[in-house]
Amino acid sequence: MVSSLVRSPVPAVLEYSLKSIDADFFVNSSQGEAALVNIIRASKMNTPLGRIHNIFYKTAYGYTATEISKENNQLSHNKVNWDLFSGDIREFINVRTAISCPFSCAFCSFPDHAGDYQMMGVNDVEWELNLIDKIKTVKHVHFIDDTFNVPQKRFKEILRMMIKNNYKFKWYSHFRCQFADRETVELMKQSGCEGVFLGIESGNNKILKNMNKAVTVEKYLKGSQLLKQCGILTYGSFIIGFPGETRETIQDTIEFIQTSGLDFFRAQLWYCVPNAPIFQKKSQYKIKGESFEWSHLTMDSQEASDFVEKIFLSIENPVWVPQYNFEYDALFHLVHRGMPLERVNAFLKAFNTGIKEKLKDPSAKEVSFVTIRKIKDACNPLAKDRPDSIPGKTQKELTGAAYHADFDF
Repeated sequence: MVSSLVRSPVPAVLEYSLKSIDADFFVNSSQGEAALVNIIRASKMNTPLGRIHNIFYKTAYGYTATEISKENNQLSHNKVNWDLFSGDIREFINVRTAISCPFSCAFCSFPDHAGDYQMMGVNDVEWELNLIDKIKTVKHVHFIDDTFNVPQKRFKEILRMMIKNNYKFKWYSHFRCQFADRETVELMKQSGCEGVFLGIESGNNKILKNMNKAVTVEKYLKGSQLLKQCGILTYGSFIIGFPGETRETIQDTIEFIQTSGLDFFRAQLWYCVPNAPIFQKKSQYKIKGESFEWSHLTMDSQEASDFVEKIFLSIENPVWVPQYNFEYDALFHLVHRGMPLERVNAFLKAFNTGIKEKLKDPSAKEVSFVTIRKIKDACNPLAKDRPDSIPGKTQKELTGAAYHADFDF
C-alpha cells in the first residue's frame, strides 16, 4: 500500500493517508523484512531511525522518509520455522512459496511494487509443510502466492510431494484456470485441495485481451468445468469497467457467471491505479481520474458501479460473496469450524437478500422477517427447512408465534 501511495501523482494523498493511519512506522519496500528487523533493533537499542532504509517514521513535525535501497531477501534463506509459533497457531495458516507474480495483467500494479518474481524450491516448501503438519491444531493452509500453479511443472512436483507425505491439513490457493488439465486437477484433489480463487476478471475475449490476461473465455470454461468435476470449490473474481468495457461486454460477463458452474463469485469496480500497465495507453483510452473515480473512452465509474449493482441484484447462482470483512477465506473458516458448506451457502444467500431489500427500497427501516429468519436458521444446526409461504397462512401462523429473532444485525 505504501509503495502505491508514494507513486501517486498527488503528494497530498500520501501525506493524508499516513496521518490518517497514524502508525509510528511505515515500510516502503517490495519486501521489507530487513527494514522491519532494523526498526525493532533500533527501537530496542534506541539508535537513530534515520539510518534505516526504506521507511517513514513519525516525528513531532510529521513523517520523515529515509533513503531507498532495494532489499533482496531470498525465500530459500528465510524459511519460516513454524516450530517457534506452534503454541500460538490455531486452525488456519498462511504459507508463501513465491514472491511477486510472473504475469503482467494490465490492471494490476502488484508485480511493479512487489519486485522481482522468485520461487521457493520444492524441498524448501516440503520443509515448511512438514513443520506445519506436526502442529495438531492446523486444519487448513492458505497458499498466498499470487499464482500458485505456475510454473506448471513445479506445481505438479509440489502436489506429488504433498500426496506422498499424506498431510492431514486441507488447502486452497489462487489458481490460473487456463492452465488446468485433468492430471493437475486430480492431483490437486488428491493432495487435499478444497477450493481455488480464480481471477477470471471478464467473460469477454476483447476485454481479456485488453487486460493482457493471455487467455480466452473458452479456456476458462474448460478449466472451471474440470475443477467442478473433481469436486474443488471455485470462486470467481470479476472486474467491471476496465478500459474498452461496454454494456455488451458486461452482458457477456453476466452470461459467463451464470453458465460457468462457479460456486461463488464477486464483481467489483475497476480500481484505477496510475502505475498499472494500462496507463501506458492512457491517451488511447482517454483515461481520466484514479482510484474509484474515473472515466475512459467507453465508460465511467458511475455507470460501471450501476452495473456492479445490477449484477448483485440479478444473479442468484453462483452465490455472491461479500468482499470486505468476509471474503473467500471465510468460506473455509466457517466450514472448518463446523458449519456445513450448504449452510454457508444458505447464510450468504439470506444475507444478500437482506442487502438487496435495502437497495431496492432504501426507505425500509428493517430487513424483512422472513429474511432474518433465514439468516438465523442458516446459523442454527438444529433448524429445519421451513417454507417461505403457505397459501392461506398469515406470516404469524407460518413462522409460529413463539419464534423470535433474538439478535440484531
